[in-house]
Amino acid sequence: MLQKNIRSIKASEIELKERVVAIKRVAKVVKGGRRFSFSAIVVVGNGNGVVGYGLGKANEVTDAITKGIDDAKKNLIKVPVRKGTLPHEVIGKYGGGLVLMKPASPGTGVIAGGAMRAVLESAGVKDVLAKSKGSSNPHNVVKATFAGLLKLRDAFTIAQTRSVSLNKVFNG
Repeated sequence: MLQKNIRSIKASEIELKERVVAIKRVAKVVKGGRRFSFSAIVVVGNGNGVVGYGLGKANEVTDAITKGIDDAKKNLIKVPVRKGTLPHEVIGKYGGGLVLMKPASPGTGVIAGGAMRAVLESAGVKDVLAKSKGSSNPHNVVKATFAGLLKLRDAFTIAQTRSVSLNKVFNG
């Protein structure tokens, strides 16, 4: 699990939309044969800078998705989205997953792979150039995307951290 962030928020306060990223059928070999269960990775977001992901495991697909949604609502973060794109370029890493995300001009759209696309669209990012360079495992790609999104800082936060004005951040 990624480190807890000060940007975490409560799920009960906002309207969230769910997206299933991946469903896997897993088998456990027992004396009588194979027992099948399901694992689902789910992303939730309000399309306005709030996003979370969760993993659910159960014997039925619907139960796994429900558990994933509940887990995702516990792991919500706030993403600084500026004019429909990211404030700056960022690289996210988790395990074998490595993702690169760059801000894009209006009208570009979300140019990203499957698991990354679900996270970015749920967060409300409209224009972004993204590339998954490491593992294509959806678990690692989603977690790497979140690691990158947690690194993002907007100009106002940087100005407060440095104790300077917003103009000084942009003009140097």
